[in-house]
Amino acid sequence: MEQVFSKLRGDKWIWIIVIILSVWSLLAVYSSVGTLAYKEGKGTELYLVKHFSIIVVGWILMYLSHKLDYKWYAGISKLLMMITIPLLLYTLVFGETVNDASRWVTIPVINQTFQTSDLAKLALITFLARMLSRKALEIKDLKKSFVPIMGTVCLVFVLIAWANLSTALMLFGTSVLLLLIGRVSFKQIAVVCAGGGVLLLLVVFLGPRRATYISRVEGFFKTEEVTEGHVPFQEDKNYQANNAKIAIATGGLFGKGPGNSIQRNVLPHPYSDFIFAIIIEEYGTVGGVVLLFLYLALMYRCIRIVTMSPRAFGAFLAAGLGFSLTIQALANMAVAVGLGPVTGVPLPLVSMGGTSILFTSIALGIILSVSRNIEELKGKQELEEEPRARKVVIGTVA
Repeated sequence: MEQVFSKLRGDKWIWIIVIILSVWSLLAVYSSVGTLAYKEGKGTELYLVKHFSIIVVGWILMYLSHKLDYKWYAGISKLLMMITIPLLLYTLVFGETVNDASRWVTIPVINQTFQTSDLAKLALITFLARMLSRKALEIKDLKKSFVPIMGTVCLVFVLIAWANLSTALMLFGTSVLLLLIGRVSFKQIAVVCAGGGVLLLLVVFLGPRRATYISRVEGFFKTEEVTEGHVPFQEDKNYQANNAKIAIATGGLFGKGPGNSIQRNVLPHPYSDFIFAIIIEEYGTVGGVVLLFLYLALMYRCIRIVTMSPRAFGAFLAAGLGFSLTIQALANMAVAVGLGPVTGVPLPLVSMGGTSILFTSIALGIILSVSRNIEELKGKQELEEEPRARKVVIGTVA
């Protein structure tokens, strides 16, 4: 183990948390894909191998991302934004539509779907970190800083929200947190929130998924209603939420044990959106608390990196990416336990998925790159201070 960690740089606790979440993900996904495998006429082992392959690729991307000096991401962020905005537009017009949501683009040759909002999250956060660090002295200037920054945020928000409102709201919230850290005035932030609220209303009432949004909100506030007779799950507004609650309630304190979930055969997406409910059913409340603690510990390590970073860009990167991952995890858990309306947000590094795991791994690699830079600077300072300390000791002895 020591030999492995000797080749890895950056915060060792983040590496450990990622490994634990990845292993837990393999167990949870393998346990919850039985119904999906039956419907598609495939073996569960095939999904396990595919998921394991994605996790391995994610580890490789995280390792490569953490080896690259984080200062390079300032330049890369501009390129990512130039790619992201046209790609989001292309997705809305030509992307694959599922449940009235056009979120995916099929990659030629390999014939795999790609969710462009995952790239947009990484691109916007790195771009914001660059802009806030470079415009620190003139951050309150309306023309030079505020309009370019918030214009980009609002544009990306609308392009994502049109098909994926939950992801857009979380990204907007992360952007506002970065603005607070970047010492943007409360008045300007209030203007941003007001503008975001107007855009939100336009998307909710004019967007293609307005019926879905209204139905989910109504279902969340009317959970006590009981419909007489048999209702197909496609028409039951609370079908997913109610079955997730059953999974959690029957899990008890220590759970039914790995692979013994019952609700995995009932929930439509037990391997992605509601995997946290399956984890509590199998590992109990104790397992759910441990998983929550891992994400909070990850956020704590990111905050620690923020406080230790000597450069503003590195601090903004660690803060933005750390907040984004933690908010997404808390949102997924909140939906599973009935504290929020149903969304399509996966649990980072745990839910089955392709682009979500890959871009989450890259984000963690960037955070580790900032941490690695801090370690290297600290090591250089110690080397420089050692000869001075020897001189002081020799002089004292003499």
